Amino acid sequence: MASSTAQVHTLGATSFVSTKNSPKTVFFGKGLSKSVSFSHQKSFLKLKKGRSNGPLRVVVEKVVGIDLGTTNSVVDAMEGGKPFIVTNAEWAEDYAVGAGSGDRLVGQIAKRQAVVKPENTFFSVKRFIRRKMSKVDEESKPFAAEEISAHVLRKLVDDVSKFLNDKVTKAVVTVPAYFNDSQRIATKDVGRIAGLQVLRIINEPTTASLAYGLERKNNETILVFDLGGGTFDVSVLEVGDGVFEVLSTSGDTHLTGDDFDKRVVDLLAASFKKDEGIDLLKDKQALQRLTETAEKAKMEHSTLTQANISLPFITATADGPKHIDTTLTRAKFEELCSDLLDRLKRPVENSLRDANLSFKDIDEVILVGGSTRIPAGQEVVKSLTGKEPNVTVNPDEVVALGAAIQGGVLSGHVSDIVLLDVTPLSIWLETLGGVMTKYIPRNTTLPNSKSKVFSTATDGQTSVEINVLQGVREFVRDNKSLGSFQLDRIPPAPRGVPQIE
Repeated sequence: MASSTAQVHTLGATSFVSTKNSPKTVFFGKGLSKSVSFSHQKSFLKLKKGRSNGPLRVVVEKVVGIDLGTTNSVVDAMEGGKPFIVTNAEWAEDYAVGAGSGDRLVGQIAKRQAVVKPENTFFSVKRFIRRKMSKVDEESKPFAAEEISAHVLRKLVDDVSKFLNDKVTKAVVTVPAYFNDSQRIATKDVGRIAGLQVLRIINEPTTASLAYGLERKNNETILVFDLGGGTFDVSVLEVGDGVFEVLSTSGDTHLTGDDFDKRVVDLLAASFKKDEGIDLLKDKQALQRLTETAEKAKMEHSTLTQANISLPFITATADGPKHIDTTLTRAKFEELCSDLLDRLKRPVENSLRDANLSFKDIDEVILVGGSTRIPAGQEVVKSLTGKEPNVTVNPDEVVALGAAIQGGVLSGHVSDIVLLDVTPLSIWLETLGGVMTKYIPRNTTLPNSKSKVFSTATDGQTSVEINVLQGVREFVRDNKSLGSFQLDRIPPAPRGVPQIE
């Protein structure tokens, strides 16, 4: 009797099926392979050539942590057992890539030229990694989102190598909790294109908990609220004695910090169209200026009750140049975004339900991502949990700090830390009629293994095709296939008789 066991491997949550009666191992998401070997990451030894009477010097290669964000990216490294931000000429790189005079521009310099060359400047590309809309055009030349992301990553690696005065070749890279398997693999591909070996892919909310919990000895239950430019995830973890166990994760893939900016853009554009009869949303340069101004206004509302908006020469007509000069109060901003603020609640509630906890069980709330500075958003979290959010670590830096700690674990700089993550999406097998059979439920701790007994669908059937999928829906068409393999040599028998575990 053939026997197969579906398992989920911790590195990038890669799924695979291994057949006990055969050495064949099948990986999903990266093609099929006859055999696979696993080995622990080993530290490299740099030995001084020649004879020496002194002690052997062992230099452990650094593994940096990279928060490859949607709008900003940050790099951290471990030094003296502590994580620190690797500074560069622009501090945190804006996630924008452009072309100028044949050169690839990354960061603020690319963002500045976005106003004059909006069609050749890309930002928030992370949203399109390994998606159907994965190609963007620059001067009629298509680029994959992975290629553009690799330009950003290469710039970050160059900066950190200069800062450390040592070539960096290995990293831990973070991804949104709701990234599926193919998106995680694509993120590793981004690293490969940039000349970097990505040792591990970790969920952003999980990584943030490492930064806050490094010194904790008592067991605590932590809720991580992550609202960045392109992601919104919520995770619940148990932290204590160096063990970080994810209990659940939830989120809204269609709600991000950029959506708050867009509400301001739409307000300004609608007001201008009403007064001047001109639709600024159809003008790429004007739209870019509106977007930058909206983001700035959102940031100002974190500390001010009113933001001044001034956009001189936003466009021109036969009558002369046109300008925007207005104010936006915090109250008006919160009114514009009231439905978005309401949508922040459900993922928080879902994450606690999935962890079988109530709000009173939460010991601490951690904020991650620049958009968590929105006062109304903080108030939503506080009203739900009854806890004042912990803001002792910069929400823009906390993910990279945690990634650096995990990099320290892999390189040997940090010990006595164990990170137990979960699969954010369920693993399914396709059965007769395109129906899904749940194999490994979402929020299952990794690594994990499950087994179920299946049978044939027709009389005399001697082989079955096993399709493994990832998602949250009940039908095959609504989920992402990780891969499939053929199971042969089933003894002919009436349907339902063969027992396939």
